[in-house]
Amino acid sequence: MPRILVRDLREHLGETVTVYGWASTLRLQSKIQFVVVRDHSGQVQVTHQRGEDSGIEASIEGLTVESAVKVTGVVVDNAVVKLGGLEIRPERVEVVSLAQVGLPIDEHTALDQRLDWRFLDLRRPAQHLVFSVQTTVERAMRSVAYGEGFTELHTPKLMGTASESGAEVFRVGYFDRTAYLAQSPQFYKQMAVCGGIDRVFEVGPVFRAEPSFTPRHATEFTGVDAEIAWIDDVEDVMAFEERMLREVLVRVVTEHGESVAEHCGVDVVVPTLPFPRIAHTDAMALLRKHGWDPEGVKVDLDPEGERSLSALIQAEYGHEFVFVTDYPIGARPFYHMRREHDPAITASYDLLWKGIEITTGAQREHRYDRLTAQALEKGMDLAPMGSYLDCFKYGAPPHGGFGLGLNRLLMVLLGQSSIREATFLFRGPNRLTP
Repeated sequence: MPRILVRDLREHLGETVTVYGWASTLRLQSKIQFVVVRDHSGQVQVTHQRGEDSGIEASIEGLTVESAVKVTGVVVDNAVVKLGGLEIRPERVEVVSLAQVGLPIDEHTALDQRLDWRFLDLRRPAQHLVFSVQTTVERAMRSVAYGEGFTELHTPKLMGTASESGAEVFRVGYFDRTAYLAQSPQFYKQMAVCGGIDRVFEVGPVFRAEPSFTPRHATEFTGVDAEIAWIDDVEDVMAFEERMLREVLVRVVTEHGESVAEHCGVDVVVPTLPFPRIAHTDAMALLRKHGWDPEGVKVDLDPEGERSLSALIQAEYGHEFVFVTDYPIGARPFYHMRREHDPAITASYDLLWKGIEITTGAQREHRYDRLTAQALEKGMDLAPMGSYLDCFKYGAPPHGGFGLGLNRLLMVLLGQSSIREATFLFRGPNRLTP
């Protein structure tokens, strides 16, 4: 008999169906046996009167929590049942795989131990929801990008030289020499637009050898990158990103809004356009006016500053997002374009959402002479970047783009306290398993 998902059972009232899943709860009473079976779409109660069928009774009696089962039976409407007002009266219970007694984790287990048993942790509806939402987010991003003429590329993750800088890169053995895991597809995106592919989009792995143990950092995460040629200003990049994110949240609300509210306690808000914008110098002045002035912070925002700025923007504009623009050159890499009216600042931005940075973007310097001069000013060796710099010798278009951390976006979207819960299998300084 074909499998029916739990979420579709109401369409089969009075019919005999088969559901596959895990025995998440057992209540084996003297007269009635209750089993809650969970699949990826929901949970249903299976109710069996003892004495009706000795084979079924024995199968249920021998079950353990999290055993994999197939249950065939009649779908019955029962308003008393809390799980959707339905139950299954079993005609056959097949134990596909019996779980060992004594689960290593439960919903109260600390996160690090839950990550050791990630496959079990993912069976919880709240954890499974993360990746259903992730699928919707990626689908929406691609839909917007494709609709606006982007070409999706897959750039190399093994590089002969360190990307962007020599810091925070993983070195790996590559035959008789050293290779590096890509920190970013940045240089490859720029090569593509210099090659005449006007709009480039990628969703792929990013590696950062940061010895950071904060809830928002990982050594491997999924990056969403875009690059747009023939722009007039970085504003063109920002406008594309806010259109994309608005569509993402429209689809999340439509497809998962109720589930996110139920399991995560978050009401997803669809933002209005445009997002608020504030120049970096104005943001710093605003924060210091309200008491933020940590020792040693000169140009960039620390996590407290990001949270405080977002709160101030929320209070003034009623908006969860804010673009912080025009960062000083000391806070940005050599390839960010500098403003003509003030070479001390760059045509760049960070996007904050609910107090957390999720994106860095900029217009890039496309003029070879200026690009090399800026690299030398930063003390960089031009030789290892030869193939990248060659792209700008033969007519490069004005262009810009951004890099967005997908896992961090999911963390904020679902109100989670750590990026580890928004990642299928987290990688950090102390975690390479499972």
